Formats: sequence, structure tokens, C-alpha cells
Amino acid sequence: MTAPVITVYTDGAARGNPGPGGFGVVLLSGQFRKELSGGFAMTTNNRMELMAVIVGLEALKIEHSKVTVYSDSRYVVDAVEKRWLDSWVKKNFKDKKNPDLWMRFLRVYQRHDVRFVWVRGHAEIPENERCDQLAVAASFAPNLPADIGYVQSNTPNC
Repeated sequence: MTAPVITVYTDGAARGNPGPGGFGVVLLSGQFRKELSGGFAMTTNNRMELMAVIVGLEALKIEHSKVTVYSDSRYVVDAVEKRWLDSWVKKNFKDKKNPDLWMRFLRVYQRHDVRFVWVRGHAEIPENERCDQLAVAASFAPNLPADIGYVQSNTPNC
């Protein structure tokens, strides 16, 4: 079976940064389209940008899919494409933010053939704009759960 070719658009948002946040994902493959979103009560924009990519990749059902991820997050795109993430892993994420999400990302990233493309945010790219709408709407959802990774990493040791 030939691995599918999938296009993933992602975006994240946080109101207040930190504050309530959300992520949005649009998955495209042939005639198929799927939208995903979710939010958290207290998080950051970078966490939601990364969460969007993770959720998009986790939604893929066939291993070794050829995936192009379009993101307006320099944080995510540059970390992978410029191979910063490799050195972060070697240093066990010492002094780096969001190690919980980066480790989750690596588990799913390694299951596919993924490349990243940075796109300018709010540049009238329809799918990127849709992801932004999904992310912002998710940040306003009632009864948002805690972003446990964010809460734990920012709780002072007692």
C-alpha cells in the first residue's frame, strides 16, 4: 500500500500568553478534509502551536505517511527544520521550555515522513486562517481543562 500524501495546516493561540489557549488543525488528503481543535484554561501560544502539530500528526492512521505541515510558528518550524530539536534532545531539554510536548511530538513525528513549511500568519492563506479561527474559538470554550504540562512546569517546588 502506498503511503498517503497529507497536508496539515496548524495554528495555536493564547489570550494573554499565558492565558486561555487553543489550537486548530486542518488535515487534507485527496478529497478528504478533517478539522480538529481544542483548548486549555492556562497555557502559552508556543505550547498551542506545538500542540496543533502533535494533534494533527496523531490523527494520521497510516504509518509512514508523507506529510507537509504548514505552520506560522517559527518556534515549531525552525526547531525541526534547523535541527535545534536534535541538540535539545541530546541535552535532555536542559533549560528548554515544553519538553513534555517536544517528547510527545518526537514519538509521532518519527512515525511519518514529515516536512515543515513556514507560512506568514494572517496572510490570507485560507486554511491557515481557518486554523486561526478554530484555535481562537477553542480558547473561548467553556470549562477548558488544565494544560498539565504547563501547570506542572510553572508550579514552584514546595
